[in-house]
Amino acid sequence: MQNTARYPWLMAAFALWLLPLLGGCDEQPDSQGKSQVLTYQHDVQPIFEHKCLACHACYDAPCQLKLGSAEGLDRGASKRKVYDGGRTESVPPTRLFVDAQTTSGWRDMGFYSVIDSTEGMQKSLLFRMLQLGRQQQFGNNQKLPDDIKLGLSRQNTCPARDEFDDYADDHPMGGMPLAVTGLTDSEFDTLQTWLKQGAHIDPQSITLSDAEKAQITHWQKLLNTGDKRHQLVGRWLFEHLYLAHLYFDDGSGQRPDHFFKLVRSSTPPGQPVTPLTTVRPNDPPQGKFWYRLTPVRGVIVHKTHITFALSDKKLARVQSLFFDADWDVDSLPGYDYEQRANPFVTFSAIPARARYQFMLDDAEYFVRTFIRGPVCRGQVATDVIRDQFWAVFQDPQHDLYITDSDYRAQVNGLLGLPGQDDDLLALGPQWLKYSGKRNDYLKARKDAYGKAEPQGPGWQSLWDGDGHNTNALLTIFRHHDNASVRRGLIGDLPLTTWVMDYPLFERTYYNLVVNFNVFGSVSHQAQTRLYFDLIRNGAEQNTLRYLPASQRQQVLDGWYQKTGKLKLMVSYEEVDTSIPTAIPFKTTTPMNEFNGDLLSRYADIDARPDPINRCGGEHCARADGSALQKQSDNALSALASRKAGDLKVIDFLPEVTFLRVEGSNDQREIYSLLRDRAHTNVAFMMGESLRYQPELDTLTVYPGILGSYPNFMFKVNASQLDTFVQAMNAVKTEKDFTALVDRYGIRRTHPEFWFYFNDLTTYQLDTTPVEAGLLDMNRYKNL
Repeated sequence: MQNTARYPWLMAAFALWLLPLLGGCDEQPDSQGKSQVLTYQHDVQPIFEHKCLACHACYDAPCQLKLGSAEGLDRGASKRKVYDGGRTESVPPTRLFVDAQTTSGWRDMGFYSVIDSTEGMQKSLLFRMLQLGRQQQFGNNQKLPDDIKLGLSRQNTCPARDEFDDYADDHPMGGMPLAVTGLTDSEFDTLQTWLKQGAHIDPQSITLSDAEKAQITHWQKLLNTGDKRHQLVGRWLFEHLYLAHLYFDDGSGQRPDHFFKLVRSSTPPGQPVTPLTTVRPNDPPQGKFWYRLTPVRGVIVHKTHITFALSDKKLARVQSLFFDADWDVDSLPGYDYEQRANPFVTFSAIPARARYQFMLDDAEYFVRTFIRGPVCRGQVATDVIRDQFWAVFQDPQHDLYITDSDYRAQVNGLLGLPGQDDDLLALGPQWLKYSGKRNDYLKARKDAYGKAEPQGPGWQSLWDGDGHNTNALLTIFRHHDNASVRRGLIGDLPLTTWVMDYPLFERTYYNLVVNFNVFGSVSHQAQTRLYFDLIRNGAEQNTLRYLPASQRQQVLDGWYQKTGKLKLMVSYEEVDTSIPTAIPFKTTTPMNEFNGDLLSRYADIDARPDPINRCGGEHCARADGSALQKQSDNALSALASRKAGDLKVIDFLPEVTFLRVEGSNDQREIYSLLRDRAHTNVAFMMGESLRYQPELDTLTVYPGILGSYPNFMFKVNASQLDTFVQAMNAVKTEKDFTALVDRYGIRRTHPEFWFYFNDLTTYQLDTTPVEAGLLDMNRYKNL
């Protein structure tokens, strides 16, 4: 039995289990023996949080039923999908808290209640789905029947209440929670009682502290100052922070009481926020508006929890970056087609150094917005990036776009982005227009840098984080149909590394975040993702400039094998093989040498030194780790950075597996076992299986939680860790792997599944409290 004092929600669950034994379930007595009416926030929301939100959150919630807030439950369900790669036209957005403010407003948009019923609440869709789920009988930690479809490929069925009987006949295993250990008797009785009592929904109550109110006042004053310079900077800041979960950083490292969203509101400070309902943050506003900070409502889920810290220090930094320099605005830009498509023209009056430095200061946040944001959902969305690579940035003092105004004026018009026109017939013309401009830009860039740096780039042209900022070094992992980013150089030396300058960084952000419409047509989505392919290639071309000129083509050919050669001939600008590099190379493997030098030269700003995956001796553990961490690091390093040809268990592992190592006195450590798939090239959105090289897959061992969508969990006692590693090494066949799962795995049918799954969030709160959020189990495998 776990220590319930450490996990208070376990005590609450135990109390819910005990209540029916003490006083029945229709009404629960208070301390004076009177019947007690259950409340949504106190009694119901915790059950949803621990048993339902793992699937029912964000845009990919089945049937758009979002159970993270009272407003989401009240809104109900819809038959329309948000993620739909086949629709020929854009559809109206259905963003909770934005696109409708009342129940009737959501009904007008096609949402239907899951708690109402003319025959009583216990005939509601919610109750009947839960009741159907209780009829499912799964064996103790046994594999589910193969005919239960899970994951993103599952075709969700969204019945209305009067369609439920047919649904139950057709999907007898389709009750809720779906294909997993279900509600306890006490949880079911609590929900049943609440429904009998009328299913009253009380909204979340949020009370801000005086310190929070003061910070809100300071930031809203900055953003809403009326002169043209402040108006233009306010717009730029809004477009770069609208996706963030903002918080006021007091320097303690503890989780703040509240997170906030930056919105455009038709009401001024001092009045209730009424957000504009534009689809994108740079769509034309209707009438006057103000920038407002409003609390994030509902339960925090990890996949949408992209944090950005505000403080007095950050406010002073913004003032210094944007307003200390002498610059003017003749006239404010509008919101027409070209001004939305090309932020370099729209914000040209703001010093480029200020814009770039603001993004560099929090580079991890900005990369997270396009690596973890709404655009990166589904295999097609992530097909054009490698499974593991590093990203570094060009130093502002060596970025010609920052330092050379003539060059900046020359290329600004070439930096526009596709996707504004989402008509199906526009796909071809838009692609030819913007891909052509991009290649013209690369030609201009090559010529300009050739003249400015005839000796080629050296190490001084890479940003060193100003000697202290760990945002300078990032690692990106792709997990098949989603992706993650972390500060630090993690894992074995990657096949590719991206060098991003300001034009590339800003274009990536606007292409994949600001200008991306999750409710858009297939044409819009294809334009967005095709241009992302060009962005990846641009980052690779930037990196190749640092390698010996005579070896660049050979390295590039290694990245674009087989069908990738067609892309090299048709879509991309040729790599420069004439201008030298200022870096002396000593080996015939320049990419490995470049990455190795990154590790040694920038060790002081590497946020996560990685002795597990790059062990150089007998001791492969973090120097500052606990005894349990050091034991686990050393044991698991025997699996790290090995290829599937040598470690056959990789063939059977999904992309993200969490390993729980349990020590004494309730100690536990969580590790992420990441399967990094290898490909001949990543130049296409389709046909991944044709480019897959499974024998070259590798395993990265990350200490902590990396990823929002666990595919599976293992549990092992620290005393058995060496035995577990030996068992992993011994797997040769699927039968061997099944035996491994039988012994150490936590399947969806494990009687304590929800304890182990929810403890992942508790572990985050213990180790990375600001970043913690509930994880998503939509991709949890049936192994």
